[in-house]
Amino acid sequence: MTNKPFALGLAGAFALTATLAVAQQSDMTIGQQLEPPHLDPTSAAAGAIDSVLYSNVFEGLTRFGPDGSVGPGLAREWEISDDGLTYTFHLAEGVKFHDGTTMDSEDVKFSLDRARAEDSVNAQKALFSGIESVEATDPATVTVTLKNPDGNFLFNLAWGDAVIVAPESIENIKTTPIGTGAFMFDNWVQGDRIELTKNPEYWGEPAMLDAVTFKFISDPTAAFAAMMAEDLDVFPAFPAPENLPQFDADPRFKVLVGSTEGETILAINNKLPPLDDVRVRQAIAHAVNRHEIIDGAQFGYGTPIGTHFAPHHPDYVDLTEMSQHDPEKARTLLEEAGVSLPLQLKMTLPPPSYARRGGEIIAAQLRQVGIEAEIENVEWAQWLEATFRGYDYGLTVISHTEPLDINIYARPDYYFQYDNAEFQKLMEEVGVESDPDKRSEMFRQAQTTIAEDYVNAYLFQLPLLTVAKTGVEGLWENAPTQAADMTAVHWAE
Repeated sequence: MTNKPFALGLAGAFALTATLAVAQQSDMTIGQQLEPPHLDPTSAAAGAIDSVLYSNVFEGLTRFGPDGSVGPGLAREWEISDDGLTYTFHLAEGVKFHDGTTMDSEDVKFSLDRARAEDSVNAQKALFSGIESVEATDPATVTVTLKNPDGNFLFNLAWGDAVIVAPESIENIKTTPIGTGAFMFDNWVQGDRIELTKNPEYWGEPAMLDAVTFKFISDPTAAFAAMMAEDLDVFPAFPAPENLPQFDADPRFKVLVGSTEGETILAINNKLPPLDDVRVRQAIAHAVNRHEIIDGAQFGYGTPIGTHFAPHHPDYVDLTEMSQHDPEKARTLLEEAGVSLPLQLKMTLPPPSYARRGGEIIAAQLRQVGIEAEIENVEWAQWLEATFRGYDYGLTVISHTEPLDINIYARPDYYFQYDNAEFQKLMEEVGVESDPDKRSEMFRQAQTTIAEDYVNAYLFQLPLLTVAKTGVEGLWENAPTQAADMTAVHWAE
């Protein structure tokens, strides 16, 4: 008889300990390969900023859901005038910024006016160029008037570049971001991690975690070691796809294979001679073997693309045959263009594994047709400053993770400096066209145009490869925008 109470007591103690362990598991550590250059999503093209802050810290009037749909954000509902020019947004009630100040229509007006201002440094300033005026009708209502109808307007407002910020905190936003989201910025140890804590006064559905730490690990081998040691709980966009089978076979982990909006390209500086000759760009495209790159850099993960459009989009056109691997044709095109071989070009490669590994393979492929690509490995901040803003490159490998972003080819000052007046006019027409069938035809025409002009060499659609501990729930399997949305992530009970 004396054993029974002891056994019950021991079992009860174990149960209590297990319960406490579960209760105490309220934080999560997320691996991320790229560290943001700063923390203002409204003034940089770096997707790493959105990966940490989108939806977690900052919110927009609308937002992307995990399936890519656009739904309410800080605007809970809206009306659109019959002529498609006026949008009346009704804001959520009781929204406060993390510093305790109230978020109202004046903050929305400030954010949109700042994004579209003449001196705006917003990387996606073009998204806001169609706005005629923004009026703070009353504290809870914003009226936006457009110059022309824009079927993409609600979609554009869901981008990380369109989040709502406050004039009171804008001066220090790059180091101390203050938003309205379910998590608050807590600490940034540069070179190591960013820490977020739960917002106890969040206006919407509260976060299920008390704290989230984003840990920056650029080296694929170190990322593998950190996951295996269980120092990390999740690593979205895991940089070492060769290790996925090992994780998949380990009961401690699960592997999610999803899609992204990331068109991975060998970007070409279209204004740099002799790359300003379409025959030279076409030669580069034919020198590249996509399948070797996907197999060698991605270990088979990736969908070949022949234009700047996501294969899962209903309007996608498969144009890969236009730039199929053909070294002999590449040599002929270079000869026709009068290029003296070997042609020396600088290829800048940012830190992501797909870029560094893929760039090495591409350089070897180009060498076979007489093009010597001198590789320069750069950090993310260097790539943004010198390559993206300074045009100091010949070639670069990068994945464009913004959704439905083919309109970047209508910007002559964009970093690959493609200037086609007919394409620019087509993008303007897409923006005001409301008929779905006509818009689809325009998107198909746009894809064909940039493929025929060989603006860039199109490689593959970047997959979302996520490794997580088995107890993690609520992760996005796909990435309709570059984000690690942690607002619904939790530990399984």
